[in-house]
Amino acid sequence: MAPFEALYGRRCRTPLNWSEPGERVTFGPDLVSQAEEQVKLIHGNLKRAQSRQKSYSDKRRRPLVFELDDHVYLRVSPMKGVHRFGVKGKLAPRYVGPFKITEQCGPVAYRLELPPHLAAVHDVFHLSQLKKCLRVPEEAVDTSQIQIEPDLTYEERPIKILDQKQRATRRKAINFYKVQWSNHSEEEATWEQEEYLQTKYLGFLSATTNEYG
Repeated sequence: MAPFEALYGRRCRTPLNWSEPGERVTFGPDLVSQAEEQVKLIHGNLKRAQSRQKSYSDKRRRPLVFELDDHVYLRVSPMKGVHRFGVKGKLAPRYVGPFKITEQCGPVAYRLELPPHLAAVHDVFHLSQLKKCLRVPEEAVDTSQIQIEPDLTYEERPIKILDQKQRATRRKAINFYKVQWSNHSEEEATWEQEEYLQTKYLGFLSATTNEYG
């Protein structure tokens, strides 16, 4: 019995049989011709489905447009520091600002009036990075309390341990801690290995593991 039949309880149907309920045996040029017809049929169905989905999305989508002198928040990417192999651990995005729009640079980019302490950051941004200042977003952070890098990232620090668990491997047991990060709620906490926390944030575990240690 083939794996497909064992898994789904029926024989696998080839592209030649997708449009018909029965099975048939085809050889030579007819096999190639019929396969090409089936591929064309599938491509046509996919294009029609994509077109319908695009039409539906376009009707629901509203163009995002800002005006000069509008105030907007800028999206930044908080990081958990550098993990192994130089890879940074991302957290949920946050917003800083608001900043005034001073110029529209093309159809989808805007120049912002940034404060002096953000002089290292390029001041032109794609509209997808901006949020209009109608109210202070829940994800807003104070730029005076963080160091924003030119690539719009900044490093968060762990502030609280919410839970602990242990995962056994063949060689040893590995401790994990559920960590709440600065400028993030408990719902956004992440599980981190004990080794990473001990290496990156010296003294954090010893100061906060009384309840779980």
